[in-house]
Amino acid sequence: MIRIQSKHIGMIAVAAGLTGAILYTLMIKVTLAHIQDISGHPPFDMRPFGYAPTDAATLLSALGADGRAYYLRHQIPLDTLYPAMLSLTLIATIFWFRQRMPNSKLVRLGVVFSVGSALFDYLENLGISAMIWSWPNVSTSLVYAASTATIAKSALTTSAVVLVLIMGLLWMRLPKAAQHQ
Repeated sequence: MIRIQSKHIGMIAVAAGLTGAILYTLMIKVTLAHIQDISGHPPFDMRPFGYAPTDAATLLSALGADGRAYYLRHQIPLDTLYPAMLSLTLIATIFWFRQRMPNSKLVRLGVVFSVGSALFDYLENLGISAMIWSWPNVSTSLVYAASTATIAKSALTTSAVVLVLIMGLLWMRLPKAAQHQ
């Protein structure tokens, strides 16, 4: 039973990870690169420390109507799929590691960070979409809310990935017999 569970969890982690990697590559190499090329500024998604209202206005203005439409039609749909795939990859990997460390607080923390990362990424996407839709009348509070979501997403994503790496190192050091306990 443990082997079947391990196999399924591993397959989910690999499938979600490959899907997420493809989406991430498309975003980095195509949509986000295009947004930066046409605007001359990093997209909102690529500003882990957030942005101020003047930064948002500069980017949105530099994008022009076509660039803003491109952000909504191309980047946002990809970034609607990506957070779920990343979160699923991380959680499946955590549960796979959990088989050898069933009582680990790291497991619970990793799941919380992974889910939180996805939730804040979705809030960021809503904020970006709302800023584009409301352009040129973007409220300062909307920019700060979207920026806060970007910062939280970045911090939680980094924390979740680091935690999974730590769990992987700990998992490798545990004896194989521990997985059957």
